[in-house]
Amino acid sequence: MTSELIIALLTLTFLEIVLGIDNIIFISIVTNKLPKEQQPRARFIGLSLAMIFRILLLLGITWLIGFSKPLFSIMEFEFSGRDLILLAGGIFLLGKSTMEIHHKVEGVDERPGVEPKGKVKSMASILFQIVLLDLVFSFDSILTAVGLTDNLPVMMAAVIISIIVMMLFAGKISDFINKHPSLQILALSFLILIGFMLAVEAFDQHVPKGYIYFAVFFSMMVEMINLRLQKKQRKD
Repeated sequence: MTSELIIALLTLTFLEIVLGIDNIIFISIVTNKLPKEQQPRARFIGLSLAMIFRILLLLGITWLIGFSKPLFSIMEFEFSGRDLILLAGGIFLLGKSTMEIHHKVEGVDERPGVEPKGKVKSMASILFQIVLLDLVFSFDSILTAVGLTDNLPVMMAAVIISIIVMMLFAGKISDFINKHPSLQILALSFLILIGFMLAVEAFDQHVPKGYIYFAVFFSMMVEMINLRLQKKQRKD
């Protein structure tokens, strides 16, 4: 391990964790619909699947690069397999997040393990949603990794370390988000923004992620100050 590889590993691990925040938020929100005792298991399985997808994509890096070649074109836009996956994932994320916000704003009953119409929410249906988004987020994550380094062991190590870190903190993040309704709306708004970004990137319109994550971080900081003020007012 040279100093260059260590720096590349640390940088890539940090970026993988940052890129994984949207994954954690989505997993936290959808697993909240499960009974309390099943939620940790669902989060663990969801993040484990994310790690497996990322490793498989890294091992098939040649196939992944080929997956970015155009398949067909509509007007001036060329679409590859990657573009179709990003577009489908973006539309799914937009629809799912909008429905969740609607349920919360309209005050729909959201008891753990039960859907708004009273249907019991199963582990399989939750995991199916997580698998769909894991696949989309994995493409985004691995393409970022490929752009930073061509060292496969470093990329795999960064992916594994980042997923382990996310597993350690996923429970606390999930509990904190689900404890505060205003944070849930903010998190869902963030997912709508990510869904829009994915859909736009499918049309070869690159959106710098730094702007998006800065906006989300700033909004989170404002909301944290707001929550602290509300807590102080209740004590007074």
